[in-house]
Amino acid sequence: MDLGHGKCWDTSKKDSWKTLFLLAYQSLGVVYGDLSTSPLYVYKSTFAEDIQHSDTNEEIFGVLSFVFWTLTLVPLFKYVFVVLRADDNGEGGTFALYSLICRHAKVSLLPNRQVADEALSTYKLDNAPEKKNSSRVKMYLEKHKCLHTALLILVLLGTCMVIGDGVLTPAISVFSAVSGLELSMSNNHHQYAVVPITCFILVCLFALQHYGTHRVGFLFAPVVLAWLLCISALGLYNIIHWNPHVYQALSPYYMFKFLKKRKKGGWMSLGGILLCITGSEAMFADLGHFSYAAIQIAFTFLVYPALILAYMGQAAYLSHHHDNTNHIGFYISVPEKLRIPVLIIAILASVVGSQAIISGTFSIINQSQSLGCFPRVKVVHTSDKIHGQIYIPEINWMLMILCVAVTIGFRDTKHMGNASGLAVMTVMLVTTCLTSLVIILCWHKPPIVALSFLLFFGSVELLYFSASLTKFTEGAWLPILLALILMTIMFIWHYATIKKYEFDLHNKVSLEWLLALGSSLGIARVPGIGLVFTDLTSGIPANFSRFVPNLPAFHRVLVFVCVKSVPMAYVPPAERYLVGRVAPPAHRSYRCIVRYGYRDVHQDVDSFETELAARLAGFINYDWHRTQGTYSFPEDNASLSNESSTECRLAVFGTVSFSSIPAYEVEESVQPASVSGGFPTVDSVTDVIEMEPVGVVERRVRFAADDESVTHSPADMDLQMQGELEDLSSAQQAGTAFILGHSHVQAKQGSSVLKRLALNFGYNFLRRNCRGPDVALKVPPVSLLEVGMVYIV
Repeated sequence: MDLGHGKCWDTSKKDSWKTLFLLAYQSLGVVYGDLSTSPLYVYKSTFAEDIQHSDTNEEIFGVLSFVFWTLTLVPLFKYVFVVLRADDNGEGGTFALYSLICRHAKVSLLPNRQVADEALSTYKLDNAPEKKNSSRVKMYLEKHKCLHTALLILVLLGTCMVIGDGVLTPAISVFSAVSGLELSMSNNHHQYAVVPITCFILVCLFALQHYGTHRVGFLFAPVVLAWLLCISALGLYNIIHWNPHVYQALSPYYMFKFLKKRKKGGWMSLGGILLCITGSEAMFADLGHFSYAAIQIAFTFLVYPALILAYMGQAAYLSHHHDNTNHIGFYISVPEKLRIPVLIIAILASVVGSQAIISGTFSIINQSQSLGCFPRVKVVHTSDKIHGQIYIPEINWMLMILCVAVTIGFRDTKHMGNASGLAVMTVMLVTTCLTSLVIILCWHKPPIVALSFLLFFGSVELLYFSASLTKFTEGAWLPILLALILMTIMFIWHYATIKKYEFDLHNKVSLEWLLALGSSLGIARVPGIGLVFTDLTSGIPANFSRFVPNLPAFHRVLVFVCVKSVPMAYVPPAERYLVGRVAPPAHRSYRCIVRYGYRDVHQDVDSFETELAARLAGFINYDWHRTQGTYSFPEDNASLSNESSTECRLAVFGTVSFSSIPAYEVEESVQPASVSGGFPTVDSVTDVIEMEPVGVVERRVRFAADDESVTHSPADMDLQMQGELEDLSSAQQAGTAFILGHSHVQAKQGSSVLKRLALNFGYNFLRRNCRGPDVALKVPPVSLLEVGMVYIV
């Protein structure tokens, strides 16, 4: 390496460290808002039971010991050192774990799966050899279909509890922050002030959601940083001033002494202690916005020490104030002159923490919708510059109503804490179970390693979970009720989606029927592009066969579009489109499969139309070069009754393989683009899809034959290709129509009562009261054609 290269390397290394610390700083406002505000209510919720600290301080030291070891074992050891490594191409969360498992084992229940999806560069399977025992676990999971359903139910349970936490966390965080007013007001006044002020702040918080956070997001990190410095300084002051020997409580001896003395009461008090780790899941859920190293640095060197100092400071103060049993809380340990400034910072920090969990709720609902597990909702992207900032109107107002109802209904930290604690521990248990599967299936570690992880962290979390369940009548019933309602909705929607797909798959029309349509049957071809949306990746959908007899015409250029989700976070734009023919070139019929990940942003209709036209033009150009004008459609040499032979070859545009033996000669008009790996020919379940090396076609395409930008002159260009491009150009100028199915699902005769209730009442009620597919696909009403379809499943 020369000197110049060495300088460049040093500069980039310095820049990388600077970027890393900047990301660690920014993560404070997004990741740690909820976790950092937990000192507001942990001690108050714990001592809300029959436990009272005595002159020996065994109770307060025992609680502090539990808090210290819980913070050390769960957020630090489990999440920072293990779970954060189970990322899905840099993304974290429940669906990231599920996506990883589905890619390494065939356990996904997503419809319209294709082997071609495995060719995506973001599929990223580890090529490490599988251990024998790991392979056995994989085969066992793949063999038993009931385990596929159980795995999905587990994921949906975690998702429902995250949504439930989106209701409870804003309520308890803001209420605990505002409750500091009780020390500055008389008892007759503060009980009438805390709840209204909390509700006012919550309503304002939710009312401002549609503006997004990109304008004020830069304030989040400074607010949380100021709060962490504040509580750590207060903690250090209380330790030095009241009890410098409080560090002795960090010994595990005090935990066992506390449980031995208080027995059942000590075990039940764990439901309050577990609140010290609320918000830990955000470290993994928000991994995609930052990086593993940034989140690790922020927690290990700032958040963790600040929280330990805060809890130790409160314990030191309480160890010398046994007469304040009825007022145990955070603010009592704050010097009187500093209470108002600390109160203001606490309210701001609680708002930041609440904002993070609300945004996380929007994100996980959007992911659930992408995977067909949640009814369609309107997703608004609040920022063009920051990816992933979304707002869902109907969910926002539901969360606001529920948050205000929880605040007014419970009116105390104890019940809110019991409800929030159960939701948090359920999510953590789900994460532990899924991570254990990732250790075996994805990391190819021996099952004993995964079992050790599951037993160690699972036993700790089960201890807290069991303590939370004992508070069922004291608030813990709420997350269970919310989870049951949400699980029912999500499972019914997913079940009906699968049944509709199976109906479409068994009732698709043969290609022979499409080719037979012509002027002799009174069928006209009208100008324009017709986009027929379907969930099928092969065959002619049944809704098109219903459309043609009722309106005996279809567009000159016909495209069957399948917008599908794949089990990964993002699909590179260059690999998003699979394009091919459905019929011979003269028929002007194509198929386009558009693939999105569960975190991808769906395109607006204008950009989608332009992109689709460019991809079609690129495919026509590529197909002409591949066949050299001697196109032979499979139907010419195969029976039309054989469905697999009727399907065309689909090509991905934007990638190319640099193999030693190219599949075809690259013409001058095709510009290669680099990518890792090629795409071999693969067989899918229902069709044969050939993935061949292709070239990048210019994004701005003009289809006129006399376009000077086309490399080949008209004399060299095939006349059929000229005509096809001209037809595409004319159709695009004439306009685009979006043909969607309007479904009515009914259970067939003889179905069980449960199935009839789920489909005839449950699904149809959800379908009538949620957004239509045109809203989800952002189709303009003037271009929409809906075809009524009755699904008897």
